[in-house]
Amino acid sequence: MPLSRNRRGGMCEIAIMSALPFRWLGLFAAIAIGGCSAKAATRPVVVELFESQGCSSCPPANDNLAKIGDRPDVIALNFAVTYWDGQGWKDTFAQPQFTARQWGYAHGFGRGNVFTPEVVVNGRHDGVGAAPADFTQLVGAGSGDAAGPAITLSADKVALGDGTKPATAADVWLVRYDPHILQVPIRGGENGGRTLPHKNIVRELVRIGGWNGAAEALSLPAATRPGLVTAVLVQAPGGGPILTAAKG
Repeated sequence: MPLSRNRRGGMCEIAIMSALPFRWLGLFAAIAIGGCSAKAATRPVVVELFESQGCSSCPPANDNLAKIGDRPDVIALNFAVTYWDGQGWKDTFAQPQFTARQWGYAHGFGRGNVFTPEVVVNGRHDGVGAAPADFTQLVGAGSGDAAGPAITLSADKVALGDGTKPATAADVWLVRYDPHILQVPIRGGENGGRTLPHKNIVRELVRIGGWNGAAEALSLPAATRPGLVTAVLVQAPGGGPILTAAKG
């Protein structure tokens, strides 16, 4: 696949053109307010950062995410992607499924390329997020999104309330992330010679089931390592909007 690289607007971009970019078809009607017996009045804003240790434009976005990482009204997730790994440094946290998740958003937004840094809020809004003002605006946009089904998270299960049945079952994602600040010495690539702090690095991303409008409870698998925070996202498939979310 052809690969090109350019830099614009505080963003490093490695564009891998998709052969068949597609536009996610809306599921917003499935979460319309009204007529539903179990709705959450509020829910955390889900802020996802897609970044790489090999991208020199990513540290400011990393800093912005770290500043909101512990807010109770936010689920801040740091996804390290793999497509910078051939540029002189292999990211120590990157996983192919995180790159695939970003591609899902690219397709959902009708794009044929991915870029770093990219901030995606509630699966509905996105931008570069390197400038503090732009990052704050993106996070603020998510606070006005409609709430989806009620969600209750415990140590070993998640309970979802009922709601309008979606046209296609929503995915239920288990996410586990490290809430600590991890200092990583970078020995190559654009950030070579720097030590970069990372917070809320995602370690696990697992689809544990689907939600079709009926109330249900799903079991949570045990964490693969200690000290991780658990979050659950209910999301329309194909890079669609996040309907509801919770963290423990």
